[in-house]
Amino acid sequence: CMNYMFPASYAWGNFSVLAVGIWAIVQRDSLDAIVMFLTGLLLTVLTDIIHISVFYPPNNSLTDVKRFSVGMAIFSLLLKPVSCYLVYQMYRERGGE
Repeated sequence: CMNYMFPASYAWGNFSVLAVGIWAIVQRDSLDAIVMFLTGLLLTVLTDIIHISVFYPPNNSLTDVKRFSVGMAIFSLLLKPVSCYLVYQMYRERGGE
């Protein structure tokens, strides 16, 4: 559904952070992986806000697919602060200051 509205940079940014997150989960002793994951999450919060605000379609061209795509992007954006908090807790458990 992202093809209808957002550019490829939206998908690449979020999927690359997902890949770093998988790496951070698999390597439990790596502090660098969790720091990169937390930094990536914080950066995607900013870029998601920019993507949603710039590429939001006008009201007369909102189809059901575009409305669903925007809704899922906003839902993802609302869940990212919770994810950042949980990742920060993982960072502190692994010995971060």
